[in-house]
Amino acid sequence: MTDSTHLPEESVTGTAGTAEPTVRKRPKPGERRIQILETLASMLQQPGAERITTAALAGKLEVSEAALYRHFASKAQMFEGLIDYIEQSVFTLVNQISERETSGKVQAQKVMTVLLQFGEKNPGMTRVMVGDALVFENERLVSRMNQFFDRIESQLRQSLRLAADSGHSQTPTVDANAQASVLTGFAVGRLQRYARSGFKRVPTEHLDASLRLLIGA
Repeated sequence: MTDSTHLPEESVTGTAGTAEPTVRKRPKPGERRIQILETLASMLQQPGAERITTAALAGKLEVSEAALYRHFASKAQMFEGLIDYIEQSVFTLVNQISERETSGKVQAQKVMTVLLQFGEKNPGMTRVMVGDALVFENERLVSRMNQFFDRIESQLRQSLRLAADSGHSQTPTVDANAQASVLTGFAVGRLQRYARSGFKRVPTEHLDASLRLLIGA
């Protein structure tokens, strides 16, 4: 699911030349839930988007608010659905990188690239990742995104410890911890700038050169 994904058609009209009324098709099981999340993500990527209410979301979907609550117990659960998608998408790729790459530096470079490319391709999700869309929402949502970046930093720390060991560093743990912290801060900063520039300053801007400075060749 990306923010630009088009929702499946919900209605069909009669054949050409007839005056048959529009017939609404009942969504398949699970389809409406996906539509709700896709629409929420799409609304989040609109420049200047303020706090999104369930009334506005229901209006966009042309359903009642009660219909939303048949699929999600609360708006917080809708945001949790987006966070689930972010975690699954990013960490599936991160795990593949750690399994396939033997160089710690290459692992770190690819983890950073995957993270920032995901944000760039999913602007609405980026607002969730940096917390802009979670202001005034349930505190556990912010906590989950903090944990997401903690996991990113932990993975970077492991990769950079491997690189430090390979480079015969005298203080591999200290070096890896410091470098992972700097890289995580860099990633968060790039994503924040992307969201707050109205998605004009892409997070992958000069990324290869930046990572060479931060990680080394």
